[in-house]
Amino acid sequence: MPHPRISSISVLILILSLAGAGCRNSPSGEKEHPAEGSAAEPNSIRLSEEAVRTGGIAVEPARVVEAERRIAAVGELEFSSRRLAHLTARAAGRIESILAFRGERVVQGQVLAEMYSPDYLALQAEVIQAAEREVRLRGGQDEKAARDFLNSARSKLLPLGLAQVEIDALVSTKSTRPLLEVRAPFNGRVIEQAAVVGDSVEPGASLFRLADLSTVWASVRIYEKDLAVVQPGVEAVLRTQAFPGEEFQGRLVLIGPTMEDKTRTVEGRVEAANPGERLKPGMYVDVLIATGKKFRALVIPESALQDFQSSPVVFVQTGRGTYELRLVETGERTKGHVEILRGLADGEEVVTSGSFLLKSEMLKQTMGNEHEHD
Repeated sequence: MPHPRISSISVLILILSLAGAGCRNSPSGEKEHPAEGSAAEPNSIRLSEEAVRTGGIAVEPARVVEAERRIAAVGELEFSSRRLAHLTARAAGRIESILAFRGERVVQGQVLAEMYSPDYLALQAEVIQAAEREVRLRGGQDEKAARDFLNSARSKLLPLGLAQVEIDALVSTKSTRPLLEVRAPFNGRVIEQAAVVGDSVEPGASLFRLADLSTVWASVRIYEKDLAVVQPGVEAVLRTQAFPGEEFQGRLVLIGPTMEDKTRTVEGRVEAANPGERLKPGMYVDVLIATGKKFRALVIPESALQDFQSSPVVFVQTGRGTYELRLVETGERTKGHVEILRGLADGEEVVTSGSFLLKSEMLKQTMGNEHEHD
């Protein structure tokens, strides 16, 4: 177990090294480069050409670009109410079979359950009798009344979920169907199953809840100070802890009508596509909402940003095979790039691949410094 004094010295060396890097980094981008062959500074690493090649080290210059200003918000994912269904019993009866269960994916028209219902059988018999009567009275003075009676009988089956083509088949075959089917109204997942085989149910009894997760909503809180620069219809980006480094595209579709007194925020709704159903309702998200305002920013690829001793750093190439650990302050992130507010200058080359090797070498060097100061 490392001695407390050794750990303290290690942290102190790192802080002093990073502070020195900040001092050498002038606004103009000028920096001191160690001469080829000289001893590396405490926050620098020198590698041979072979080590650079085998370590897969690649660099890319920091550059100034025109970016769009965005506001930050936090929120929580929820089901899209436009694609959420609560399926209930449409007639009194008994559940005979359950054919889909919680969590399963279903398609539109798929049978989820079957139930025996005397009322359903009685309504089918009424349609058959009305159809036979209409046939008998064709051409007579009661033909219209018979046709109206048949249409009335047919209409009673529609609230039970039967389609017109199914009622046509009943009229033509004169054969009743023993079980009433509960079908999925759209593609989605069963998120709740409230009944089991053998349950007796009354009209309105809960059977299933179904959600289409191809689109989700994010309920976000927008601060009062940001309301003047956002409006419905603008693009938004969602980020989650579950998928670090990934962005999910969405759109702000609603800004609420009221403000919450304590937080001074207004509810906003972001709608986002969810291919593969990777976004799960209940997840917390960080949301960046576009404002349409442009600004110039110094950016680097996100792959160049590293975490070292719980601080954001980059490795800057300062010479042939020489890399300097540089503490940076970050700003907005967008489309695989991160804004650098402090610590870098335009044109400085940062390591975008192979940072693991440099971090390992930096840790070895830090351990060496510990022994020297012990």
